[in-house]
Amino acid sequence: MTESRLDQPRELRRQLPIRYDPEAFGKWSEKFARFLGTARFLVYMTAFVIVWVAWNTLGPMRFDPYPFIFLTLMLSLQASYAAPLILLAQNRQDDRDRVQGEQDRHAAEQNRAELEYLTREIASLRIALGEVATRDFIKAEAEWLVDQLDGKRGTLP
Repeated sequence: MTESRLDQPRELRRQLPIRYDPEAFGKWSEKFARFLGTARFLVYMTAFVIVWVAWNTLGPMRFDPYPFIFLTLMLSLQASYAAPLILLAQNRQDDRDRVQGEQDRHAAEQNRAELEYLTREIASLRIALGEVATRDFIKAEAEWLVDQLDGKRGTLP
């Protein structure tokens, strides 16, 4: 028995006779959803409604008299198609955001690992430098040895 995932839609069992490219359709829906959110669309839609109302109120051939039932039907039809297209575009954006988030988390983990490695390396270098004889230390030791030898020479017969 196959396991069903709740975050993915189920596969269709029946094939529709219409073939389409889901990626191309998804790109088109994103463009359409982006256009619906612009001032240009609002201006076009407002102009369309004003012309429609003016024509059917003042025009010689009134095909949709007041209360403009056909206009309401057309706007409802437009909204019924726009809503799923906007949802499809949002789902695609969510998928891209999820992938980007995973890549960001992976990069952050790598950066943290590299930072920890470099921190350990710096700490080991500091410890190693603490054990290295410096020039001043060697000079002081050499002077002490010279003083010791000079003192022994004076005490030797």
